[in-house]
Amino acid sequence: MALIVHKYGGTSMGSTERIKNVAKRVAKWHDAGHQIVVVPSAMSGETNRILGLAKEICDQPDPRELDVIAATGEQVSVGLLAIALQAIGKQAVSYAGWQVAIKTDAAHTKARIASIDDVKVKRDLDAGKIVIITGFQGVTEDGDITTLGRGGSDTSAVAVAAALKAQECLIFTDVDGVYTTDPRVVTEARRLNTVTFEEMLEMASLGSKVLQIRSVEFAGNYKMPTRVLSSLTDPLIPLEIEAKSGTLISFEEDTNMEQATITGIAFNRDEAKITVFGVPDRPGIAYQILGPVADANIEVDMIIQNQSVEGKTDFTFTVPRNEYTKAMQVLASDVQAQIHATGIIGDAKVSKVSVVGVGMRSHVGIASHMFRTLSEEGINIQMISTSEIKISVLIDEKYMELAVRALHKAFGMENQ
Repeated sequence: MALIVHKYGGTSMGSTERIKNVAKRVAKWHDAGHQIVVVPSAMSGETNRILGLAKEICDQPDPRELDVIAATGEQVSVGLLAIALQAIGKQAVSYAGWQVAIKTDAAHTKARIASIDDVKVKRDLDAGKIVIITGFQGVTEDGDITTLGRGGSDTSAVAVAAALKAQECLIFTDVDGVYTTDPRVVTEARRLNTVTFEEMLEMASLGSKVLQIRSVEFAGNYKMPTRVLSSLTDPLIPLEIEAKSGTLISFEEDTNMEQATITGIAFNRDEAKITVFGVPDRPGIAYQILGPVADANIEVDMIIQNQSVEGKTDFTFTVPRNEYTKAMQVLASDVQAQIHATGIIGDAKVSKVSVVGVGMRSHVGIASHMFRTLSEEGINIQMISTSEIKISVLIDEKYMELAVRALHKAFGMENQ
């Protein structure tokens, strides 16, 4: 008997009919003798609806109160799924994050999981029950409800799987796995049977929306086998077929080392670029610029500092597009005058495109091939960042899809 964690996204939970299908699928796995924990998201569109109500009342709602209302969507889902399972003869019990308890820090709307108490869940599993736990939420030491940020149910599921030492975490979603790139942009994109943890981490951080990056971090830190597969298939598909479908996040990269050089083309539309001009070139200046940005809980990605000219330099970095206005305000109020910078400009119409693959470690010329391909398409590169298994470029957003298609073809990914 294996302990398996299922996670279902909002689309999978989007209607009572789909919730009934989830119940049938979960029951199938339970009937096969497995212990099952289910972590569902809120019904599709529900979290947006709830947060929209708050924004109608106040432009900048208190994050603590936002968490209180945002957490209700998942509570509806777990209750409905428990009822659906009970209706087909299964013992099922639902818990909110605070009942388990899933303990988090106090960073409301972006909380991080600190610990999970597994005693109650294991007791129910040993009694033959299917346990359903809200995704996306937890509770602070002081008893305040928190949420983990968009896509947080993925993180909840992998964290629960790790805490319970599950055999595998199955992420059921509206796509049938991880692709070489977004099939909506490149029709020739292929589904990957396996992808290494490192590659998946890079792809998640670079804009792939299949899994939240923190869920991939959890999977890697705890070596939790995680599979992305479709919830839109027949719920009664034979279990032995379903158990091998989709894309498995692998921790044995050697199997891929001599295969495809590039695994995927990732992209992120939601980028913004900011340049601080005329910055004094002295030790600590990067911290003086980025410290206040970090204190405002704004993530910084790509960073470039130009060569100093007469003691002055320019400092450029990127932030998420939805944090662009806030970052510009922080720089104007807390940074520019203090460091005597000449000026600040920004561009919220940029995108990041990246090539990813562990095979890059043993192959040369990837960067030049990438840059030549973009040059031949007339696409200007504004910023570049690299790691051992990825190369990212920042470009004008109007060229993003062209760049993705050109790179996918240039690296022969449709034929691998």
